[in-house]
Amino acid sequence: MFKLICSALLFIAAIQSSAAQVTQDQANKTDANVWMPASGLRQIPIWPNGAPDRIFASGTTETMQIKKAPEVAPDREYTQILDVTTPTMTIFPPKGVNTGVAMVVFPGGGFRILAIDLEGSEICDWVTSKGMSCVLLKYHVPKGNHYWDKDCKCHIRPKIPYALQDAERTIRLVRAKAADLGIAPNKIGVIGFSAGGYLVAQTSNLSKSSYKPIDAADAQSSRPDFAIALYPGHLCRAGKKFDPSLQVTKNTPPTFLLQAWDDPIDNNCNSIMYARALSDAKVPTELHLFAKGGHAFGLRNNPHPISSWPSLLENWLRELEILPPLIRNSQQN
Repeated sequence: MFKLICSALLFIAAIQSSAAQVTQDQANKTDANVWMPASGLRQIPIWPNGAPDRIFASGTTETMQIKKAPEVAPDREYTQILDVTTPTMTIFPPKGVNTGVAMVVFPGGGFRILAIDLEGSEICDWVTSKGMSCVLLKYHVPKGNHYWDKDCKCHIRPKIPYALQDAERTIRLVRAKAADLGIAPNKIGVIGFSAGGYLVAQTSNLSKSSYKPIDAADAQSSRPDFAIALYPGHLCRAGKKFDPSLQVTKNTPPTFLLQAWDDPIDNNCNSIMYARALSDAKVPTELHLFAKGGHAFGLRNNPHPISSWPSLLENWLRELEILPPLIRNSQQN
């Protein structure tokens, strides 16, 4: 454990030496309107001189809101982050024995906001409980990727996919410093929820980078080694046509998909069409569709069988030998 903590500290130091620090004003923010990770964890800017290709409105400031939880998770409220202009990653070290596996988490929020706890830090708590490192990405919002515009009542694809750039960069940074963090560079996966599930599909199928290299870390591959998308959106377009920008090939990583038939936000055609494209490309794929479950349930209490998804995912990871097999009692029949 001591070695792991030291490795994590070395990793943070290495990133900080090559990345610009959050401004002193930002670093000193502690008011209730700014999201901060739990004590002992730090947010690290992923871009050394600020995010590329970005122009922000004067006075734009990141804020946080506490919102009413989705109906399927009525036990407590959840936290939204708005107006992210300094993308960061927060590293959660594994608990217990380090498996060498890492997951980068992409929270959802329609590319308008980030559900940073419901589909972020709470997911990392589960990931680390299984001996995996977790990297929580706080990516650019709003309008950082394909989004619904309420004014024109239409979907808009921005010319520059800021959120995708952030996702690519984070995977590369983790892979570049894998040894320092105690991570196997061939066991770095992604998990995303709703809009974050779209980032999972995008990073899994890129034919070229979405930004120009800025340092040595960008020589690393941004393709994940395994991919997990829960109730993904933005894949199934008007007329139930599959997103034409995604070119699924045999190089797409093994993928786990899960969604509810009664999802009121993202139709299950998102998972079904992506699963079909993966199957056609002969990519190892596991698809789970449940009758009930709704949307944005994360890990919270859910009265429906869909709440069993963490066990299904863990079994899938072990079957692929990403996680080690469970040691069974030799006296069991």
